[in-house]
Amino acid sequence: MMKVCVFGAGNMGARISEVFLTNGHDVTMVDIKPEFCERGVKTITGDLSFLVKKEKMTEEKKNELLAGLKTSCDRNAAADAEFVIEVILEKMELKKELLQDLDKICPPDTIFASNTSALSITEMAACIPNRADKMIGCHFFNPAQIMKLVEVTRAIQTSDETFQKAFDLMASLGKTPVSVNEGPGFVVNRILIPMMNEAMGIVADGIASPADVDIAMQLGAGMKSGPLHTADLVGHDVNLAIMETLYRETGDPKYRPHPLMRKMVRAGWLGVKSGKGFFEYDGPFGKEIVK
Repeated sequence: MMKVCVFGAGNMGARISEVFLTNGHDVTMVDIKPEFCERGVKTITGDLSFLVKKEKMTEEKKNELLAGLKTSCDRNAAADAEFVIEVILEKMELKKELLQDLDKICPPDTIFASNTSALSITEMAACIPNRADKMIGCHFFNPAQIMKLVEVTRAIQTSDETFQKAFDLMASLGKTPVSVNEGPGFVVNRILIPMMNEAMGIVADGIASPADVDIAMQLGAGMKSGPLHTADLVGHDVNLAIMETLYRETGDPKYRPHPLMRKMVRAGWLGVKSGKGFFEYDGPFGKEIVK
């Protein structure tokens, strides 16, 4: 059992906390407001209640896990953490500020991980030079309690010891980790997000409807979920941020975000999280409205 501190109680942060919690770790989930922490606990409670309903967990076990989950709005909650993972907004300056603060709080052998989907782990490591070798990327996929993949991404400064500890930890959670040397978008998003971008271009050009694009890719390319449903699930604000990172880091025009992606973000049509994207949902995080 490790003492784990998860920074961020949003959808991904809560689910990552849940993964550690259900695998026997001592978990503290930290966010900036009590209501954010409460929302994260509600997300975890809903997931565990579903497992009880499906008879994959007892009510007693659910209550035991929830009783053991700690929340806090104080960064000092990480003072004795062995493994810290940040799951905060995808803004480098916010991540650096958090890491530099935690550098003063955490023991020297604490491993620092980021769940970033595209930002540079090397740049994060450089902001904590005294423990840059302890920085690693551990990119879970949505929904984190179900999806098996974790991209374990080395910064140029990451030590072999840190990498192996993080890799083994992810495997112990029932995940399938893959080893990644840092590059823009890592592996999955470097392939997936430009595919979503291209799918948006097909819709914008009037070649096919969003539903038909997804059906075509499901039945013609073996995708479980089409690119536009997947884009709605990820969130178009996140998709745009990743495309901008790919474009900025590589300078390659093939990674330029499609204007339709920008337009949807400006409209607040972010996908499942807002209740509307390429498809409509019965409220934020609701079920799709089939027309």
